[in-house]
Amino acid sequence: MPIVNRAVTVKNPNGLHLRPWYMVVKLVQPYKSKIEIVKEFVRVDARSVLSLMTLGVRHGETIVVEADGEDAEAAVAALGDFLDGYVETEEQ
Repeated sequence: MPIVNRAVTVKNPNGLHLRPWYMVVKLVQPYKSKIEIVKEFVRVDARSVLSLMTLGVRHGETIVVEADGEDAEAAVAALGDFLDGYVETEEQ
């Protein structure tokens, strides 16, 4: 099966920190594929909050969601859509 990937530019003014990464980890749990987030030359497991935190993703930076496995397309679509639309509101 081919590896599926999608680039996403971070719109959240605060970048991606603990709250959105925790939401990512919960989102990817049902998928069987190997799912990673890539920033420049660093690749981390999307199921590990600590690994995701090490990326230090800031507003305006582009990351790549990558998946390899039977449900890779669905995983990349769901995660890409979440990250593409994630912007914190005042209440958060």
